[in-house]
Amino acid sequence: MSELEKPTMMDYHRHMLVCVGPRCTEEGESESLFQMLGEKFREAGINKGDLRVKRTRTHCFATCKSGPVLSIQPDGIWYYNVTEKNLDRIINEHLVGGVPVEDLIYHRSKNG
Repeated sequence: MSELEKPTMMDYHRHMLVCVGPRCTEEGESESLFQMLGEKFREAGINKGDLRVKRTRTHCFATCKSGPVLSIQPDGIWYYNVTEKNLDRIINEHLVGGVPVEDLIYHRSKNG
């Protein structure tokens, strides 16, 4: 049996988890937002370096209301109603500026 190769990963400052499950949005809006992230992260300068944000699709957060929903870790911030306009606010205000977008938060971890 061959030995497994240990995976590698680039360092990152924050991790954005985007729910793309079928109950989050009925028309695939979450997947469309996820597809935009590469370009939006490059434009904001958070695709590499000290502010790099890792992005991951998830299937279900079990909070199926007012999607698209996403989570920013390790900050413990959970956002709802993530339209493209609101995504731009989250990127600019929270991921670049470090200030969460209070009016879009539906949950905040006690540890965040």
